[in-house]
Amino acid sequence: MAIITAVCTSESKGTRKKNVSEGFLKIDHGLVGDAHAGHWHRQLSLLAQESIDKMRAKGLDVGPGDFGENFTTEGLELISLPIGSLLKIGETLVEVTQIGKECHSRCAIYYQAGDCVMPKEGIFAKVLKEGTVRVGDLIEEGAD
Repeated sequence: MAIITAVCTSESKGTRKKNVSEGFLKIDHGLVGDAHAGHWHRQLSLLAQESIDKMRAKGLDVGPGDFGENFTTEGLELISLPIGSLLKIGETLVEVTQIGKECHSRCAIYYQAGDCVMPKEGIFAKVLKEGTVRVGDLIEEGAD
């Protein structure tokens, strides 16, 4: 069973996000109040808790939001999802638009954490059905 373990936002790009426990996803916008939201293909970012745990095992003091992700997930191998995959998260629906990303320069996250898993293991999505997402919401592949 896959779940949301953190809902995170920040006011500026390239910085750690704070877990706000819940947030509203707006169609073709993303997570309301987050710096990365807007009319583009990376409205929302997701990173697995398992990826964060890998970095913790390397001795880094990191947690949910520290890699700039909006949603921290548990129990779903995000990087195995093909582009175009639909994810039902709570009452919302998102479509995977990108796996990983190219980092053109090292951001504040890299310098604060010493490494970044987001470029390799993070995924991005756009919002197809809006609603509130909360910590503990289930993540289901596909749409009904």
